[in-house]
Amino acid sequence: MTIAVSPQALPALVLNADYRPLSYYPLSLWSWQDAIKAVFLDRVNIIAEYDHAVSSPSFSMRLPSVVSLKTYVQPTRNPAFTRFNVFLRDKFECQYCGDHNDLTFDHVIPRAHGGETTWENVVAACSPCNLKKGSKLPKQAGMVPHQKPYAPSVQDLHNNGRLFPPNYLHESWVDYLYWDTELQP
Repeated sequence: MTIAVSPQALPALVLNADYRPLSYYPLSLWSWQDAIKAVFLDRVNIIAEYDHAVSSPSFSMRLPSVVSLKTYVQPTRNPAFTRFNVFLRDKFECQYCGDHNDLTFDHVIPRAHGGETTWENVVAACSPCNLKKGSKLPKQAGMVPHQKPYAPSVQDLHNNGRLFPPNYLHESWVDYLYWDTELQP
């Protein structure tokens, strides 16, 4: 699975004030219009530029390809409980059969049995497995998740996100991505 990033859209990679991306997955990107607006509002520094420029009758500017925020934004300590983050935690695969298609989420302990919609009770599941399990308990259905559901850390999601790189990375972004990983000899 990849995030569709069109090189023709000329998006800007957005870095925090410490030069780390605001997020790896989805990759923190702004449209060129939002990046230029932030430049004019003096909210960002331009780190790198595309060769492409935009012009008005009185002004011309190369489009930013990498910007950094002037004010540090404190990263969240706990990731939001969203469908996307559940899929990312579970590496976009059904926790019952391993399929990557037609994903939805399943309550391990069904709501009909008092199960709650929490990190510790929801897993990614393909539609066929979800329908097969229905409102049965895991042992009744003979379907136990490959991985026990848990509340992931931001680092867990970042690590999993690196398994699904965007389909496009501009060369000016590379120096700012994955710089906290161990270097290969």
